[in-house]
Formats: sequence, C-alpha cells, structure tokens
Amino acid sequence: MVAPDMVAAHNAPVQEPLSPPAPAAVRWDDNYRLGIWNGWLVAVGDGFLSVTVVLAGFAARLGASNAVIGLLPAIAQGGWMLPQILVAARVRALPYKLPVYRSAALVRTSSYAAMVLVAALLAGHPALCLTLFLLAMVVNALSSGVSGLPFLEVCSKVIPSSRRAAFFGTRNLVGGILAFGAGLVVRTVLASPLAFPYDYALIFALATLFYVVAYALFGKVKEPPDLPLPPTNIAEELRQIPLTLRADAHFRAFLLVRLTLAFATLADPFYAVYALRELHVPASQLGIFLIVLAGAAPLSNVLWRRVAERKGSRRIIRYSAAAACLAPLLALGTGRGHTEVYLLVFVALSVAAQGFNLGHTNHLLNLAPQAQRSRYIGSLNTLVGLALFAPVVGGVLADHVGYRSVFWLSALLFALSWSMCGKLRRDA
Repeated sequence: MVAPDMVAAHNAPVQEPLSPPAPAAVRWDDNYRLGIWNGWLVAVGDGFLSVTVVLAGFAARLGASNAVIGLLPAIAQGGWMLPQILVAARVRALPYKLPVYRSAALVRTSSYAAMVLVAALLAGHPALCLTLFLLAMVVNALSSGVSGLPFLEVCSKVIPSSRRAAFFGTRNLVGGILAFGAGLVVRTVLASPLAFPYDYALIFALATLFYVVAYALFGKVKEPPDLPLPPTNIAEELRQIPLTLRADAHFRAFLLVRLTLAFATLADPFYAVYALRELHVPASQLGIFLIVLAGAAPLSNVLWRRVAERKGSRRIIRYSAAAACLAPLLALGTGRGHTEVYLLVFVALSVAAQGFNLGHTNHLLNLAPQAQRSRYIGSLNTLVGLALFAPVVGGVLADHVGYRSVFWLSALLFALSWSMCGKLRRDA
C-alpha cells in the first residue's frame, strides 16, 4: 500500500543506469504500460482503503482507543517494511522475481476478502471485529512487504534509469486523479442510507476489486533474468547492515532522514479522529477529507515531477518535509466550526506524501548498485519499518496528554528532518 525505498553501500556509490536510456518511440512499451496501469489501479484501491481517513474512521466508529487507531498505519507501513530483510535473502539468488510477487498477491487478495467479511458480519461485536480486522491487516501488510521488494527489483530492471522519474510521476499523477473519484464514492456511500457497518464493508470490497486487477496486470510484466548471484541467508543479511552503515556515508544520511520522517508520522492517523471527536464534524465529512487528499495529489505530482527532473530527489524530500510540517501546525491552528480551514491539513498531507513517494524511491534506486539492490532495499526498509510504529506511541500520548501535544511533537520532528536533508547526496 505504500510506496518503497532503500539505499546502497559503497564509499562512493555511483549512479549507474541499469539499462540504456529508452528512446522516445518505445517509451510506452508493454512493460512500461503494465507498470503504469498497475500504479493507477493501486492508487484507486488506496483511496478506498486510506489508513488515515477510512480505516481510522472505521476503527473510531467501533470505539477503538487512540493506541489501537495508532496501530493501523503502524501495521500498514511498518508491516510492509519489516519482512524485507527476509525477502532480500530469499530473492537475491533468484533470476526472476515476479513469481514471488505473484504468490504474495494471492495472500494479499485473501486478506482483503477477510477484511470485507469481518466488517460486514462482526461489527456487532466490536472487540472481536477489531481483533480479526487487525489480524487481516497484519497478514496483508506482511504479504505486501514480501511483494514490495520484487516489485522494485522488477521496476529497476524494466524501466531505464532515465525514465524512472517520469514512470513513477505518471503513476502518481493519473493515479491521484482516479483516487479523487474514489473519494467521491466514499463520501456518497458514507452519506447514503446504507447502515454501518455495511457502508464500510462496501468500501472495502471496492478497494479489493481494484487491488486484484492491479496485481494481475503487474504479474504480466515480461521480466528479464538477473545474472546469477550467490545465495545468502537472514543471518548474513543482518551482519551486512552495520558494515553497510559504516562503509557509506550517503546510506547513513538517507537512513537517518528516513528514520526521523518515520517517527514524525506519529500524528498521521489522528487528524481525522481529532476532527470527529474534538471538532465534532459528521462522519460523512471523512469523504470530503479523502476527496481533498486525492484532489491535491495530481497537482502536487506535476510539481514533484518537475522538481525530480530539474533538481533531483534530494530536493523533493526536503520540500516534502516542509509540506508535512504544515499539517500538524494547521491542525493546531484550527478551532471548532472551521472545517473548511481544517481541509488544508489534508492538502499538506497529500502534497507531502506524493513527494515522499517519488523522492524516496528515486533516491534509493539512484544510490543502490545493481548487484546489491536487494540487500540494501531489505536493510533500509526493515530498519525504517521499526520506526513506523511511532503512531502507536502517538496514540498512547493522545490518550494521556491530548492530541495537541502529539501534533506539536510531529511538527518538531518534521522540522528536524528538513534540516537533516542537507546531508543527502545530490543526484541532479
């Protein structure tokens, strides 16, 4: 559900094209087209299954505590990243990575179906419903993590380095426009006479449909084989992490920025909950929040793509950190009865998220040498995945000292990450 990232480890890693630049005539070959379509459909699914709006609203309707609500993005993002060191050890020696992606897609599809059934049938038993729903999310996140590294590996093989910014930018741009339509549907469903929990079950079912088609399309990519590499194991991968950190200053800088940004997300699942519980906005307003999230994405992707092509990924990450810092500050400055101002919180979140998605992925693929991609993708994602459980801490703080303290802490951490971006390697 979330876009990937990682880094390399040589004293002076060079930016090597993994394949020669593609001429304009073949820019949209079959592999490129399938990757684009996959991104568009996944964006629609993510719109329906937004963790910070839809899932947080669903959990709040079930009476979940802030700590449990904080678990939602921690599971979705941290669970996606944590298994990647294991996956790196497994896929390193495989000439083809797509079979791993396809197998994980079957598990992901089953977990989405379980979410639909749990929401539809067990909402009358809130504790049981939440428990089983969270278990389905865990299975989904871990299987998504298994598929994430092969996804990046395949993209790096079939998309020339000169076209990656355009590839991911196009996925995000049109995907954001389509996700805007998902927001309209969510608003219509939540404002309809359809009773809870069937309204949410319908939204989850629509998300499942788009995800299944997206996975099937990417599974049709024609993947070229990798050169044979020696097999490895999890113990070896873990031993390599400190060696990589010591050897490459660029890796260390990127990791520190990513960790700080991960901790700064501790407030993310509470913007919608704060609006429901403290500002007393109606539940149907969640659809408006989702529309704003999706609507800001296409415009911001136009901006980020220009920055990527002219200034490089380092500048994208730094600008995105500044945009992300605005979200908690706007939430702190909005009082009850000013819902229209509060919408700017989700504009800032959307702009920052699109920038991070593009900047992190580009920065990683530009840093990582071809023979070590799996190792560094797995290492960085696993380390950052641990930090992405920060929203659980945010939930505990919200329960004890209030939402505003969590927002202030988030703003400070984003400001710190902005200053740390100055040490990232320039790639343009």
